[in-house]
Amino acid sequence: MALAEFDLIKRYFALHKPQHPFNQLGIGDDCALLSLPANHQLAVTTDTMVENVHFFADVDPQQLGHKLLAVNLSDLAAMGAEPFAVTLALTLPKVDESWLQAFAAGFIGLAQQFHVDLIGGDTTSGPLTLTVQAMGTVPQGRALLRSEAKVGDLICVTGELGNAGLGLKINQGYACNDPESALARFNQPQPRIAEGLALRGIANACIDISDGLAADLRHILQQSQVGACLDWQQLPLSAQVSDYIEQTGDWRMPLIAGDDYELCFTVPAEFVPKLPVGCQCVGVIEAEPGLRVDRAGMIEVFEAKGFEHFS
Repeated sequence: MALAEFDLIKRYFALHKPQHPFNQLGIGDDCALLSLPANHQLAVTTDTMVENVHFFADVDPQQLGHKLLAVNLSDLAAMGAEPFAVTLALTLPKVDESWLQAFAAGFIGLAQQFHVDLIGGDTTSGPLTLTVQAMGTVPQGRALLRSEAKVGDLICVTGELGNAGLGLKINQGYACNDPESALARFNQPQPRIAEGLALRGIANACIDISDGLAADLRHILQQSQVGACLDWQQLPLSAQVSDYIEQTGDWRMPLIAGDDYELCFTVPAEFVPKLPVGCQCVGVIEAEPGLRVDRAGMIEVFEAKGFEHFS
């Protein structure tokens, strides 16, 4: 007999009682109850993933559970918020208990890594659609915004760029000598929570890289009413991505490939020595509008846009 809705929730998602002190009441009632500390703001983000739009039908469900939560935690990291609670809405075409067990393992495993409680949600029948709402706290007035970049700021990123994009190309048939690390970055990104917290009081503006560095940096430029020039030679690239560019000539890939979920932020030059380990300066904020890329002294306007669902 197929599991009923409340049995499904109880078996796979209500096994862990709230452990964060902000969460007074979690799964089991009509609403969750939260208690926030004084002089803090609540940061809230929501993302939906749809089969055959955001992930392949044959995706590993444990990796999918991890990624679904990771992309939401990445939004909180970009705001300098500390995550503490999430809700999960599942629309399922059928009840597949082995799929649910693996999905829950990936989702709950990452939640426990960051001490995040699953406090509620919903389940319903229909095409496979997964929605998470994630909540975090940030001290009053200290959230990292997209709108505060200043002329002269250095543009920096965490980690490496293009690994997830290479992972997607591997899934689509590209042959790579060492595909494991790129596939791991595509399937199981790591939200940069610690780095986001460390950037509070240092960075002026911040965004996570979900649609590619060029497209996401453009959001900062538009909201801050500034321009930028990126130094292509300074982009932090893995050996695998560098090999891909050498073989294909596709130098644009690390600028336009999505799903890296690294942070892109702007910072005054005097704060660069205080940046978290693993950050790299890749450009500068300028007064002239638009985005430009400097490739060994040759500067060109860069017009790449991110993915648009309804374009």
